[in-house]
Amino acid sequence: MITFFDYQAPADLLKGRRILVTGAGRGIGAAAALAYAAHGAEVLLLGRTLAHLQRTAETIAAAGHGLPECLEHDLLTAGTAGCQALAERIGGHLDGVLHNASLIGPRLPIAQLPGDAFAEVMQANVNGTFLLTQALLPLLERAPADASVIFTSSSVGRQGRAEWGAYAVSKFATEGLMQTLADELAGSPLRANSINPGGTRTDMRAQAYPAEDPARNPAPWEIMPVYLYLMGPGSVGVNGQALNARA
Repeated sequence: MITFFDYQAPADLLKGRRILVTGAGRGIGAAAALAYAAHGAEVLLLGRTLAHLQRTAETIAAAGHGLPECLEHDLLTAGTAGCQALAERIGGHLDGVLHNASLIGPRLPIAQLPGDAFAEVMQANVNGTFLLTQALLPLLERAPADASVIFTSSSVGRQGRAEWGAYAVSKFATEGLMQTLADELAGSPLRANSINPGGTRTDMRAQAYPAEDPARNPAPWEIMPVYLYLMGPGSVGVNGQALNARA
């Protein structure tokens, strides 16, 4: 029996909050954006494929939660200037950021892993995420109350596993980025934590395990309790923690 993170979010948990979700076009990012909007947040959808973001936005609007803004932004190519320009476009303040966008890369032994493929995964999952976080920190620091940054980790970012080289190393680095930022934020209204979603019914999971029966894994919406908990005010004081969406 699968046990999920045990949290019942109040309907108005995120009322009045402004939250950015990366990788919001599909899978967990799309589910999180819908969950945040359903609990009162104004969500901003970020991803590299505008059509996917627009579909998520339409789903949120059809559910009666308003039409979110879609921000086309590719972590593979955007450098410091691009991330700063994005922050200026967003303007105002942010009450939360969910870093969900990731590349999985080829599943090969270290000895066979092409260097350019390794670099691409690190660019999207670590370098791009770092630059975006850096650019958005001033907006998060302007939040009227508390604010939350959530990084997406993985079980292979907490314990290395054969043939997961690029992705695993990137997720170990993500945990390090989260922990370092959290220590720097200690005592402030801003907090940083990570979530390991576990096996979830997404396109990325299917890419990693093509022979697996997808019905064995929960749908993205089923793992949302931990995403809501860390984004809401009930998690104030929770900082630098590596949480799991399911046991």
